[in-house]
Amino acid sequence: MSTLAVVSDDTGNCRGYKPDCIGDTQKALFFTALVLIAVGKSGNLTSIKSFRDQQQMEIKRPSDQEVERKMPWKLAGMLAVILLPIFGGIALPFIKPWSVRFGIPAICTIAATLLFMSGSSSYIHHRPQGSPLTTVSRVFVASASKIFCHLPQDADQLYEKKHQPSEGLRFVPHTRSLRFLDKAAIIVPTQTVEHQEQSRWKLCRVTEVEETKIFIRMIPMWVTFTMCGVVSSIGETYFLEQANHMNRKVGKLKVPLTMLPIFYKIAKSTLAKLYVKVAEKFTEKGSGKYVAPVGNIAAMLFSILCCVTAAKMETMRLEVIKNHMLLDKPNHKIPMSMFWLLPQFLFLGALDGISGKSIPDFFTSQVPASMRPLMEIFTWVAFGAGTMGSVLSVHVVGKVSESRGKPSWFQDTLNESHLNNYYWVLTIWSSINLVLYILVAIWYPYQDPPRDRVDLNQVELL
Repeated sequence: MSTLAVVSDDTGNCRGYKPDCIGDTQKALFFTALVLIAVGKSGNLTSIKSFRDQQQMEIKRPSDQEVERKMPWKLAGMLAVILLPIFGGIALPFIKPWSVRFGIPAICTIAATLLFMSGSSSYIHHRPQGSPLTTVSRVFVASASKIFCHLPQDADQLYEKKHQPSEGLRFVPHTRSLRFLDKAAIIVPTQTVEHQEQSRWKLCRVTEVEETKIFIRMIPMWVTFTMCGVVSSIGETYFLEQANHMNRKVGKLKVPLTMLPIFYKIAKSTLAKLYVKVAEKFTEKGSGKYVAPVGNIAAMLFSILCCVTAAKMETMRLEVIKNHMLLDKPNHKIPMSMFWLLPQFLFLGALDGISGKSIPDFFTSQVPASMRPLMEIFTWVAFGAGTMGSVLSVHVVGKVSESRGKPSWFQDTLNESHLNNYYWVLTIWSSINLVLYILVAIWYPYQDPPRDRVDLNQVELL
């Protein structure tokens, strides 16, 4: 789909990259491709880790002879996994036709899909074990069905299986916040407990109610995290597009565009490892519950620095375009080194590196073990919502900027656009978001991290 979406110059008689060359069919294919990419990436993120863990748990330990026999194939696979992305990242930018540039990843994706499906008969299959979201839904349904019931004065009268440890049940102590949800655990006096236990959608345990309360308390936090996703998304779009039209030479050597993303990944990896070390050290001292909030504040500060730096660099770039009269020449290289954009890539890497560890660390350390898988997905949803929010923000800012009869800040080419103004808007929004997060973080009732805390080295969300 994406291959057909971007090659409007190869359809019909129109050969130029102009708005008039893009018809309704090309636009429909383009947006369909975006939806398919989003669905595919979401399915991969939410399933690949659990699938890999399930397969590895069932694999028997191989003998020394089997390990020695399979070692060459294992090394070949590892080299392919490492070299193919590097080769693709360096070679693809030099391929001019968009049909070929998108066709190569499409062919590789088809080959990978067929290879994955070829082993489906040997995979270990597990039946679904239920979802924490089902528990949340049950609590809301049960509390709504007893909306006219009165809560007992003593919380011990609410339903809980405290005296049945043989069932392996988990327990969370009762709290007095969000008390309307406690009605889900009310035992109706006109019916026997055994009869009410038969319908899990009418009677819930206090622990299930408390887990639902924890989930609700985290929603304000989750909303503030979406702004990090908004800022993070501009790195793979506008930042790269700006660099693509700038001078890529260092002396006589032409540097590939992928050099900037490499620096971004170095900054991301370095800051992520630094956060993990700090979190582990404070956890050992017994004061680790405030590491994640502080890390989130640091990530949001880096998002502000990234937007400020990007706004200043874009202002400088537009001045160079104006001085060299390149406003109506979008295909000409701008006599300005692309490494002027390096600071904003580094700040973006710091943002993604810290937030990629601190946000899931906050979620997974503040909820019971049964809800941890859901909290990791909750983090992915936050950044996914931020990406969609980025698209929406461009539309809204564009409409507002042209509301007074002035040209929109987003034109057909970057030379005619005013991305610096958009970056300043993101700076303001990120600053407001930081203040809101601090207020929510002060209000939030923190818990001590559990002993079986999730290994942050194994968490990679971005």
